[in-house]
Amino acid sequence: MNVLLVYAHPEPRSLNGALRDFTVARLRAAGHAVQVSDLHAMRWKAVLDAEDFPEHQRDDPLNPSRASRLAYAAGTQTDDVAAEQEKLRWADLVIFQFPMWWFSMPAILKGWFDRVYAYGFGYGVGEHSATHWGDRYGEGTLQGKRAMLVVSTGGWAEHYGERGINGPIDDLLFPIQHGMLFYPGFAVLPPFVIHKTGSMDAQRFDATLQDLGARLDAVAHTAPIPYRRQNHGDYLIPALTLKAELSPGRSGFALHCERPEDAGATARNSDVHNAPALSSPVHS
Repeated sequence: MNVLLVYAHPEPRSLNGALRDFTVARLRAAGHAVQVSDLHAMRWKAVLDAEDFPEHQRDDPLNPSRASRLAYAAGTQTDDVAAEQEKLRWADLVIFQFPMWWFSMPAILKGWFDRVYAYGFGYGVGEHSATHWGDRYGEGTLQGKRAMLVVSTGGWAEHYGERGINGPIDDLLFPIQHGMLFYPGFAVLPPFVIHKTGSMDAQRFDATLQDLGARLDAVAHTAPIPYRRQNHGDYLIPALTLKAELSPGRSGFALHCERPEDAGATARNSDVHNAPALSSPVHS
């Protein structure tokens, strides 16, 4: 298996640095090919702006989606963006490792998504019609690949529980896992989350490595989060709302995960559509 680790932490001597090194060694020992995009070491440019589009006329207002579409189609993207896209094409599994800062990923990693997910690569693909609204949410250019988050938090696990003050960790990670990974087609594995990192003693560190190692050993056959695919019968199109007969009485992000009781509630449309998309709101 080809594995890409996209890593975002500024200090290589940190807990995250140790986990990164462990992950690379464990995967390579198991026979996997591994590449690492260490964003801080690469001095990754986090801000998407006119510098990303060399052909853009500086006197014209910048429309990021349009500029991204033209640059991707013409092969005029910056070298750093094109290199990361090539790594994604190569990878069978992508692991995104980062500390949770202010309830999300660090800005440098968000900037990686902003710049690497170009129009025509990360979004803006597929037919738009009365029954199919683009190849996204389970379809897209990254379909057939797996992705997993490795996330550290300073708070206790209880702080991120169902009744925890920070909110459930699955809800906090939903915009990343569903909106940034499942959207372009990744099968998203359950996250590996390490809590209370400020008081990690040797015993818990060893236990964490053991648990992470078990997760890494199982990545090839771990069942992904059962997110509902957009174009397979669960959603009304073009409203893109979940059909009323599915998950009645429930609300929130959990609606967008399939449940056994929903089996057979609606017919699944398995047609594959590959015509170019008309538009997308991602870089609006």
